[in-house]
Amino acid sequence: MQNKIKHIIQQHDIILFDAICVICNGWAKFLIKHDRKSKFKLVSAQSPLGEEILQHYGMSTTHYTTMVVIFNGQLYTESTALIKVMQHLGLPFSLMNLAYLVPSSIRDFLYRRVALNRYQLFGTTDNCLLPSAENKSHFLEHAIRDS
Repeated sequence: MQNKIKHIIQQHDIILFDAICVICNGWAKFLIKHDRKSKFKLVSAQSPLGEEILQHYGMSTTHYTTMVVIFNGQLYTESTALIKVMQHLGLPFSLMNLAYLVPSSIRDFLYRRVALNRYQLFGTTDNCLLPSAENKSHFLEHAIRDS
């Protein structure tokens, strides 16, 4: 199983998101709209594949507190994960690179304030974002199946 995950990580740039979080689902919808080349593949942290990826990196599969981005096989979390994604979406989103001027300790503190309170601030949803014919290229499960 670990070899399968290593292969997937080497082949795809991945974003794990909390599928029951309203803001996280909004983030995934934003990516579907603006990642026109489907560079990043979305995976629900609660899915079996998401849990395998989290376990591979030694992260909790029950207490999900950060977006996880795997880019060129490298793991990014918190504010750096957000910036890493935005810089690859082109203008105007790539201007988010300027956030690197703020020390990561400050960026991550702010990120954690929102992440740890996201259910209270934005709520939860029972309507998980699912792949459709129009957006399936954005989901890793379909990229694996179709290859």
